[in-house]
Amino acid sequence: MHISTKCSVAIHCLIFIYEYGDKKKVTSDILALSAGSNPVTIRNIISSLRKDGIISVKFGTGGTTLACPLNEITVYRICKAIEPDFVSKLFGIHPLPSPLCPVGKNIRNVLDCSYQKIGNDLSDSLKNITLEDVISDYHYIQRKDD
Repeated sequence: MHISTKCSVAIHCLIFIYEYGDKKKVTSDILALSAGSNPVTIRNIISSLRKDGIISVKFGTGGTTLACPLNEITVYRICKAIEPDFVSKLFGIHPLPSPLCPVGKNIRNVLDCSYQKIGNDLSDSLKNITLEDVISDYHYIQRKDD
């Protein structure tokens, strides 16, 4: 009933890769330290992002870089790569409403209508936020903290 923290960890990793990928070899171990996550979780995230074409990974020696321009990477695309059905998992409907009750037997269809609208609005919003926007926010906040 929420978007997994894996999506925020993925965005964290992508910012790190953008900031440091050209300067040093970015590995899952370094990303795990930065994100405060398990290296296996990071490797799974990296694998999903690579399959989507968001990043490229050098096999053998290691190292991760962005594979496409920042303005082509949306928050929606990142979340979809990490959890393909994240929008449909956003809301849960209680599993055992009474089929004898007029509300109970119709609640799933009623809520599906509303939840579909909300899911579409959320998807549209996430498609309008790019990694370029997120990195701009990162740089703004970083300057503000200095």
